[in-house]
Amino acid sequence: MIEVRNLTKEFKLSRQQRKEMATDASSIRAVDTINFTCQPGRIFSLLGPNGAGKTTTLRMIATILKPSSGTIEVAGHDVMKNEQGVRQSIGFLTGSTGLYDRLTPNELVKYFADLYKVDASTFKQRKERLFNLLDMNDFAKKRIGQLSTGMKQKVSIVRTMIHDPQVVVFDEPTSGLDVITAENIINLIRNCKEEGKTVIFSSHIMSEVDLLCDDLAIIHKGKILHSSTMKDFRAQMQTDNLTMEFIRIVNAA
Repeated sequence: MIEVRNLTKEFKLSRQQRKEMATDASSIRAVDTINFTCQPGRIFSLLGPNGAGKTTTLRMIATILKPSSGTIEVAGHDVMKNEQGVRQSIGFLTGSTGLYDRLTPNELVKYFADLYKVDASTFKQRKERLFNLLDMNDFAKKRIGQLSTGMKQKVSIVRTMIHDPQVVVFDEPTSGLDVITAENIINLIRNCKEEGKTVIFSSHIMSEVDLLCDDLAIIHKGKILHSSTMKDFRAQMQTDNLTMEFIRIVNAA
């Protein structure tokens, strides 16, 4: 489970940034007192236009950024009091792979499994299942620097999942990928739900939201504009489709 309560994040502005933004403010509030809960066995989607605060929120959940105020609990661990417990319980996947080009997929995945203290037998089973699921065996021994963007994203997925996290965070994971790789990621998200994991993902691709989402929140300028189940969202829609309803809610704010 993920529980977010009164979460706020402010960033200090340099003199140059204040000049570029034409403001005298010393800081900017990227996330403004937001609340939501993500339940195990359900897929929660965080929607919003660029710069809305989605990635900042997900990075705070993953302990990459520290909140300015408020609380986040991930699988029962407070992100401020027990970062290690959160990191052991979470997998975080973004569109930016940030992999080591000189290693092979086999070597990199083994490295991360060792960091999480995954025993040899468990590692072998998980690696084989994930490599087969993502059709990675043909390039498992090639240098990552020689792989395509889609192949690298598959390696990043396995790195994210090799310790079998209870909570999985996907930050626009299919952005810029080919259709086949994107479908692999969508299938993985479905598998996480079937396994009872807590899943939160951000996306601007409404077809993905339509396929996957159980619960959603719409964030804009750091504030939550709407939060409900997908069923309730559909029941309350004032337009003909998800995209138009999303635009209507954002414009109304």
